[in-house]
Amino acid sequence: MRRLLLAAGLMVALSGCGLRPVYGGGASGPTATFLDQVSVQPIAGGRTGWLLRAALADRLGEPKGDERYRLDVEVDDDVTGFGIRGDTAVTRERRTIRARYRLIDNATGQIVLDATAGSDAGIDVVSSDVATVAAEQTAAERLAQVVADQIVGRLGLYANAQRKR
Repeated sequence: MRRLLLAAGLMVALSGCGLRPVYGGGASGPTATFLDQVSVQPIAGGRTGWLLRAALADRLGEPKGDERYRLDVEVDDDVTGFGIRGDTAVTRERRTIRARYRLIDNATGQIVLDATAGSDAGIDVVSSDVATVAAEQTAAERLAQVVADQIVGRLGLYANAQRKR
């Protein structure tokens, strides 16, 4: 009985703290409506830029041509070898993807959000070059997804902050 009363008391206390879900209202909520107004521009950077653009388009949708905002992204992809053996062969690599992104209001040309996102992954370097290249490509695919999630999450927070203004 005490646990039930304690739980009820906590629920009442937390309900007044002002926390609101960022994506409250679902697909027709203010955050989703805001994100629907963002077009992702093509991203330079070869395959990594293409992967990141595809991941962002999956989350934000393809441009319709009448969006209020555009998202400009610059991507940096780096593979660094470490874990050097005695014969100077690399045994581990770290793949790092960083993205600087700017949300620009199409009506005014003003940058309303300028931020960065990034992630990295460790890769074992094995005796098969094909396996190592496959691991590097798989890491790039996963990292593009992670960075896209970070960008969209930050855009959602920005949208939520604008709603409170």
